[in-house]
Amino acid sequence: MSRRAVSITLDNLDDLPVRCRQCVFWELDPVSRDRALEAGDTAFEKESWVSATLLEWGSCGKVVYVDGAPAGFVMYAPPAYVPRSVAFPTSPVSPDAVLLMTGHVVPDFAGGGIGRVLLQGVAKDLTRRGVRAIEAFGDEQWESPACVLPADHLRSVGFKTVRPHHRFPRLRLELKTAVSWREDVEVALERLLGSMSPDPLLRPV
Repeated sequence: MSRRAVSITLDNLDDLPVRCRQCVFWELDPVSRDRALEAGDTAFEKESWVSATLLEWGSCGKVVYVDGAPAGFVMYAPPAYVPRSVAFPTSPVSPDAVLLMTGHVVPDFAGGGIGRVLLQGVAKDLTRRGVRAIEAFGDEQWESPACVLPADHLRSVGFKTVRPHHRFPRLRLELKTAVSWREDVEVALERLLGSMSPDPLLRPV
């Protein structure tokens, strides 16, 4: 079984799960997202966001292929490129950090180390680019897959709370920790990414 991690580009964007390919929860502010949903333009808006981010900032996601089949993905970007980030009560994201936006491991590939491959790929990419940390907004009341990650799962893979909140704390992972993750966190990473799936009804409060 061969595994290959590559950066997300316009050429492989369609390899994301259909719901994720059309989801713009993070890429647009709430008002613009509602307009895109009404117009049925979310897939186009997603492509436009990826294109602009690639041109202006660089790699903003990773896809892992197992024997040629897409097995999972993760997306990330500086907070300035993520309009939804300012809608959270624990914003803003620290100026030295990049925001972990969303991702998913295809159920058929769960337990195969895909989560670890993805997040280590992100950590190595950002370290090379001089980024000091990854931050994410967690959901303390998480019950089912959604765009906002479960806070407990983030903590289980090394994220630390930097701004507490009863619902949406902001958490941080120093990259010097991320690049040295051990095999024994693999299950936690799989659980984390397996929980990430678009939920168009979820809104920060």
